[in-house]
Amino acid sequence: MLHCNMNQKLQLQLGLEDLLADLYHARRTGDLGRLAFIAHFEVRRWANVAKEPALAECASKLIAGDVPTSRMKFLEQIASLIDELEELHLGLASNSKDLLAQRTDQIAH
Repeated sequence: MLHCNMNQKLQLQLGLEDLLADLYHARRTGDLGRLAFIAHFEVRRWANVAKEPALAECASKLIAGDVPTSRMKFLEQIASLIDELEELHLGLASNSKDLLAQRTDQIAH
């Protein structure tokens, strides 16, 4: 069971790292369409799989809610979303280390 949980956590962590990389690249190149697509579809999908309904709602509102009135406002909202994802990433990374330590202890004993 632990091995199965470890694989699921690792898949979530790797998926989140891919999302963050895509968001960083799209933001750096100024690709607003790509940012909107990733935020609305990809982040929302990942959040639903990760059982993070508040994040899914936030990602959905970026596009389906009130449309930002300026490019700067949209980029601020994306930056806020990225901040939330980075916090989740830190949590997943520390949980993965804990699970790995447990697994190593079980093997050693």
